[in-house]
Amino acid sequence: MILKPKHHFSRVFIFAMTMLVSLPVMAQGVLERIEIQGAQRIEKSTILSYIDLQPGDSVDRAALDSALKRLFATGLFADVALRQNEGTLTVDVQENPIINEIAFEGNEQIEDAELQGEIQMRQRQVFTRTKVQSDVSRLYQVYRRNGRFSVNIEPKVIKLDQNRVNLVFEITEGDVTKVESIRFVGNKKFDDDRLRSEISTKEDVWYRFLNSDDRYDPDRLEFDKELLRRFYLSQGYADFNLVNASAELSNERDRFFLTFTVDEGARYKVGKVDLSTELRNFDPEVLRDDINVQQGDWYNADYVTESVDRLTDALGDLQYAFADVRPNIERNRESKTVDISFNIGESPRVFVERINVNGNLRTLDKVVRREFLLVEGDPFNKSKLARSEQRIRNLDFFDTVNVSVEPGSAPDKTVINVDVTEKSTGEISIGAGFSTSDGPLADFRITERNLLGKGQNLTLATLVAGERSQVDLSFTEPHFLNRDLSAGMDLFHVERDFQDESSYDQRRTGAAVRMGYPLSERWRQNFRYRFERNEITDVDGSASRFIRDQEGTRDTSAFSQRLTYDNRDSIIFPTSGMLYWLDAEVAGLAGDAKYVSGKTGANYYYPILDNVIFNVLGEVGAIEGYGDEDVRINERFYLGGSTLRGFADGGVGPRDGNTDDSLGGNLFYRGSVETSFPIGLPEELGILGHVFSDFGTLYDLDETGSEIQDESSIRVSAGLGVSWRSPFGPVRVDVAMPLADEEFDEDEVLRFNFGTRF
Repeated sequence: MILKPKHHFSRVFIFAMTMLVSLPVMAQGVLERIEIQGAQRIEKSTILSYIDLQPGDSVDRAALDSALKRLFATGLFADVALRQNEGTLTVDVQENPIINEIAFEGNEQIEDAELQGEIQMRQRQVFTRTKVQSDVSRLYQVYRRNGRFSVNIEPKVIKLDQNRVNLVFEITEGDVTKVESIRFVGNKKFDDDRLRSEISTKEDVWYRFLNSDDRYDPDRLEFDKELLRRFYLSQGYADFNLVNASAELSNERDRFFLTFTVDEGARYKVGKVDLSTELRNFDPEVLRDDINVQQGDWYNADYVTESVDRLTDALGDLQYAFADVRPNIERNRESKTVDISFNIGESPRVFVERINVNGNLRTLDKVVRREFLLVEGDPFNKSKLARSEQRIRNLDFFDTVNVSVEPGSAPDKTVINVDVTEKSTGEISIGAGFSTSDGPLADFRITERNLLGKGQNLTLATLVAGERSQVDLSFTEPHFLNRDLSAGMDLFHVERDFQDESSYDQRRTGAAVRMGYPLSERWRQNFRYRFERNEITDVDGSASRFIRDQEGTRDTSAFSQRLTYDNRDSIIFPTSGMLYWLDAEVAGLAGDAKYVSGKTGANYYYPILDNVIFNVLGEVGAIEGYGDEDVRINERFYLGGSTLRGFADGGVGPRDGNTDDSLGGNLFYRGSVETSFPIGLPEELGILGHVFSDFGTLYDLDETGSEIQDESSIRVSAGLGVSWRSPFGPVRVDVAMPLADEEFDEDEVLRFNFGTRF
């Protein structure tokens, strides 16, 4: 038996005919007995309750008609007939079958579980054609949301014994329905390419296989309407009107053609800008600097929204948690100006009454609460609330974090609600990649970032590369002794191949303990103690005598500190802000090494234009031995490769002129200036171009000798680079040429880095 999706009319017709044949013309009479026939699963008393008739009742055609309708309305019966013979009413029913099993066939792109979650019918429920039709419609919607408008869904019913059926949805998914073209009608000020860049739907091109922006989605089309409206309002077109947005499906049902018809209207400038308030004893002019629109500027609705947000934040910092800032816009069509008035509604000063944390099934409440810069009883501060929300997001324990504010038990109290959705924080990853410094590499890592829901971090990592192998085990408690004090320990074993640079191999094995705490929201202080055994092995027979003399084992016991300031907008891909660091280390409490070293530097990011980022970096460092100990080769600084592009790893600095081995140095400084920018490809590809210049030098050794080549002159390089945030990991290629170097330096024109995890 095959059910077609649209059989409602035929069912109504059958129902009407059934009533005609089931209700013979009869005179009004009194029921003496009611007989039920055909009932198997449904109790006779249940059927009697539906018809609402009993012996002794006086019945006519209207009463029987009403009883028949009630029985059909239950959805329990495929057919019902009422027959009367003198005083006996016979009710014949044919029960709807029970669903034994529901199956999906032909679905490859969408899993059974997802489809099952969209339909209403379930196993062991009563089967009805109406529910089947409804579920087929739901399944069509699921596939259309996934961009498959050529899908075909046929429900099939397989009859079984005992009035049971299997329901099978046979699905022909078809191809993804892409957007062939996007056109605009009525646009005079902006061309089609500019408007296409402002909406989220994109035309189908070969490189969009990595995302679904080129799939037609009715919900996305509605969003695009809003994006167009926002764009024109941000450009001053206050009369903009989107006349129509249509989507035409090709005859083959595999392509959509989108057309937006717009009426741009005139462009407006900002007229008067007023600021008023209903707050008692409050001068609104103190907030004038928070308004981002000025008289004479082109009208920009985004700036108006930003001004409202800034005014609201400023009022929140003044404890007016529920201040209502309303912008009133008045258009003057003759002068083509817009007068804007910001009115601040009355609101009392409020305090935090309670903080509620919801949705954290695994993570302890205190892990979330300790990220708050506010506690119960504090004056409400909207800026602190926003920063607290960001701190919770930075934990990376939750898929979603939503912080909302609602009135408390009194007008001067507020309640903060934190609604979170937890995500998996355990990770097992296998990585592979290649870099010019380490060669081919592979790594294996097991990490739990929220151990036992306490926010603790436990990591076991191994890495094997062409010139390096490493094993690390680390544990971090971010709030040691329930204070804002991080504590942790590390165990490590590292083997490095320095044969190309300095003709030796290095093996480091050791442990470290560390502790850190914030000095303020942006400043942080960290301390660390490590003890390691450092071995210089496999020294080549033709290596420099300065390296052969240092072959063997050396123990290092060192205390170090790191002071940082970080106000970057992102740790991974920063576009603004600065990172500053000050490192210092002293070795010699135990072990063989005795030295003092220090480094300080800063990395600054500044957005010049949209997607154009200027970055400048500077760093300087020094190391000095004390007592009778010199600084050894494994303790010195090295410069080149990623730290000074255009030069090989260890390519700059003191070198043995006889063997060409790099010896490292005790003093260095380096800097870099770089501009990152789009290169004209679609933004979603994540491809950027880079122009950079690096400069620096490395010099000074404890050893002396005529064969040592050591110059403190500055080295300079310049180059171009391309980076790609690929789905497989970050990829970057740099081409750099030295502009100022020494004869004994080693150059490196091309540098390539690629890495991924899967």
